[in-house]
Amino acid sequence: MLTLRRSAERGHADHGWLQSFHSFSFADYHDPAHMGVGNLRVLNEDRIAPGTGFGTHGHRDMEILSVVLDGALAHQDSMGNGASRDRAVDKADGVIRPGDVQRMSAGTGVLHSEFNHQADRATHFLQIWVVPSRRGIAPGYEQKHFGTGSRRGRLVLVASPDGAEGSLTIHADARLHIGMFDGAERAERALDPTRIAYVHLARGALRVNGQALQAGDALRLDGEPALVLEDGAAAEVLVFDLAP
Repeated sequence: MLTLRRSAERGHADHGWLQSFHSFSFADYHDPAHMGVGNLRVLNEDRIAPGTGFGTHGHRDMEILSVVLDGALAHQDSMGNGASRDRAVDKADGVIRPGDVQRMSAGTGVLHSEFNHQADRATHFLQIWVVPSRRGIAPGYEQKHFGTGSRRGRLVLVASPDGAEGSLTIHADARLHIGMFDGAERAERALDPTRIAYVHLARGALRVNGQALQAGDALRLDGEPALVLEDGAAAEVLVFDLAP
């Protein structure tokens, strides 16, 4: 079964400095029909205005992934990871840029902040929360780069429970692939019909199992034998393999 949800159906919050679109219920947006998919609890598309960001705040018992699409996001946390305001140009100091994926395991509790220090450019990124398989683990942090070449015309595993294929290790029964598709580029992969596949198109246009998706659209696949991605136009897509 295929369940399509258009971008315009998502929740939206305008905070001035932050424009946020919520795929699932989050903060002041509540929709009982969209509380998450499987163990995927949050998928927010955020745009942070220049010189602004999220001040220090806390999380616990959640696996949090950040995927930057454009701009840069400077991270600091209570584990000692991150970028100071005057050293935000240094990638090693916790700045996330396009191609980077960050994993923060909140576990027993962590404080962090996220800022766009650029003076003239918004930061566009995806914030993803996955419910962990076990509560009360030690907090952790990991960041890796997945270059455009590796994602071109194929799906690359960027997060998994076992760190397979050089992916980030998350403490949850979930896998995230990211791919980029244009023109004749095509990918097909078998699906486990006992699990949930959830496709979110971050940008561009793409046909997924015959369904035409535009940026911000999502497609849930239940009991489908295969996933087919084709007819892309500057598409960047996220594919989740989730516990039901």
